[in-house]
Amino acid sequence: MPTSVADLVLRAAAVHTMAGAAPATALAVRDGRVLRAGTDAQLRELIGPGTKVLDLGGRAVLPGINDAHLHGTWLGALWPDTLFAEDDGGPGPGPEKPLRTAAERRAAILRAGEILAALGITSYTEPGLGPGEDDGHLGAFGMSVVEQYRQLAAEGLLRARVTALWLYGELDGPSTLKNFRAGLATVDRRGPDPRRLNFRGVKIFADGIPPMRSAYTRHCYADGSHAHLLVGGADDPEREENFTRMVRTAHEAGLQVGVHATGDRAIELMLDAVERAREERDVDLGHYVIHGDLVNPAQLKRMARLGVGLSAQAGIAVRTASVVDAALGPGSSDTAWPLREALDAGIPLCLTSDAPVLPPDWRREIAAADQWMGPAEDVRERMETLLRCYTVHPAQQDGAASWKGTLEPGMAADLCVLSADPFAVTPAELPDVEVDLTVLDGQIVYERSPRTIA
Repeated sequence: MPTSVADLVLRAAAVHTMAGAAPATALAVRDGRVLRAGTDAQLRELIGPGTKVLDLGGRAVLPGINDAHLHGTWLGALWPDTLFAEDDGGPGPGPEKPLRTAAERRAAILRAGEILAALGITSYTEPGLGPGEDDGHLGAFGMSVVEQYRQLAAEGLLRARVTALWLYGELDGPSTLKNFRAGLATVDRRGPDPRRLNFRGVKIFADGIPPMRSAYTRHCYADGSHAHLLVGGADDPEREENFTRMVRTAHEAGLQVGVHATGDRAIELMLDAVERAREERDVDLGHYVIHGDLVNPAQLKRMARLGVGLSAQAGIAVRTASVVDAALGPGSSDTAWPLREALDAGIPLCLTSDAPVLPPDWRREIAAADQWMGPAEDVRERMETLLRCYTVHPAQQDGAASWKGTLEPGMAADLCVLSADPFAVTPAELPDVEVDLTVLDGQIVYERSPRTIA
């Protein structure tokens, strides 16, 4: 008998490792890591008296899903409500269910864990927590939330791996260079286990969004208005300089920067700042643009060269195209959200939900991305590409590609089991495929129907 007997073995119609290999039909797990993927015969020697064997029949196994931009605490408070209503295409203010106490925040985080586990999501990024929101009326983004995450991680109660970005301004609002620097000076990255809770970087709101005519862009708004950066300053040049200093200061501190930037002018400033920062300290920290609605082809090339990623929401693109056209002029949405072009440029694109703006259902986001990108010559290749945007690319964004995101030996045993093989359906059909099982660190955290899995 081999020295490494598996704790868990899954037999399935297909095990997609997302590592470039042909699908396997069995997967062995030990001590929270993938031991081996292969055929049933190849894994038989890893089964011992204490091995739990799951015969999944026609089901398929994927790496755990990673939503790289999802407001977990806010989602837990609002669900099943979202900011986008199901019956219309436009965003609204949404319901407000403020979290007043530490107990309510803890309950919201735990509720988010239940919601996400049922969707096969084993990792997510909480994009903006910190003192800038301590007085926020929603109560879902301040330091009290940070402390609840830390406590839950210490107690082993988080049902997903969480990456968090510090926020030193207001959510969707202004920040100042002074407060940003003060926040960085006191940044505390402590946590009981960085593989479960990791404070990786900082978030900066550069601008707003095109439908609200608050994207910082060189395009002309149809009503003649123009937007400003959300970073404090007396005029545009001072605001731009302060924003650049924020990015460079965070880079010098070794922190990843996620910039909410929808306008092409805001994106250009971000890339200029990253380029200057890397001239001074040439290290790739995985900086990335959040949303990137109006990114242009030249900027995509710069992003690829500078190692800047993109976190985008196809569902928002599909729903708001007409609103963008109303704000910027007819046809403006035709060149917005260039997902296909971003992938062609070699940018690590993360498809995300921005929940609770949209529901956190990655299957629907993949369907929306496929719709937005247009017809594919090879449907299977398109499916693999879009699945990588929810597995491999987010692991890169998390700085964790060496230990999660694929099912190669030694990688984290974070798994999503689907009722059917996603490569046997089109992206448009994917939302009808059920999530049957979710495994985090080798442990089952969700089972849709236990009686159907032997």
